[in-house]
Amino acid sequence: MRVNVVSDVHGNAKDLAIAGDGADALICLGDLVLFLDYADHSRGIFPDLFGVENADRIVELRSARRFDEAREFGRGLWAELGIDKETAIEAAVRRQYAELFAAFPTPTYATYGNVDMPALWHEYARPGTTVLDGERVEIGGRVFGFVGGGLPTPMRTPYEISDEEYAAKVEAIGEVDVLCSHIPPDVPELTYDTVARRFERGSRALLDAIRRTRPRYSLFGHVHQPLVRRMRVGATECVNVGHFAARGRPWSLSW
Repeated sequence: MRVNVVSDVHGNAKDLAIAGDGADALICLGDLVLFLDYADHSRGIFPDLFGVENADRIVELRSARRFDEAREFGRGLWAELGIDKETAIEAAVRRQYAELFAAFPTPTYATYGNVDMPALWHEYARPGTTVLDGERVEIGGRVFGFVGGGLPTPMRTPYEISDEEYAAKVEAIGEVDVLCSHIPPDVPELTYDTVARRFERGSRALLDAIRRTRPRYSLFGHVHQPLVRRMRVGATECVNVGHFAARGRPWSLSW
């Protein structure tokens, strides 16, 4: 049995269409949407609406952790554009979801990332794509548990939930063989991004569950350039499956 695993797709529909090749199933750990490519500021919803020069500026402010200034700058751009922000973003996300969900092979098991819009997924998930969040499923005789979304940050991305709500989802899946989430457990080596030069938010609830229930694997993404991609926490192999938008290759698990 082999499953291929991807995370942080961020608009890469071309490679997503072949990500399941050679595998019995594909697992997607979220962040399908591309709002802004930090490596190429011409790509994403933001530059499509406001141009590359403004994208350069928003990246500069966020990278300097000047989040209040970045939000104020963004509000000014929306005011100048003169259209409803939520309507415009939803329309752009829908265009991306139509292409990305069409690229999923059968079967695909998917959960949400922090930049996703869960309310729209049911409209685009076709037969053969199973969406799971705080739920578990058996694949090839092993139990996989899925926890979607992210925790609150200054970035205020679309699907950030409270620590308590996140912990409840972790608790709901119970003991599993493979723990699948978008964000990593709260381990410094796994949460530090070497390019952004900051710690991303990891989950203490995930870490506690790993220590308590000892799954074989903890699989996640979210941190695009982690200090450590793979390490053991007790009996559990913790693996950042990679920034699929840039790499274009899945991580594989066979048994």
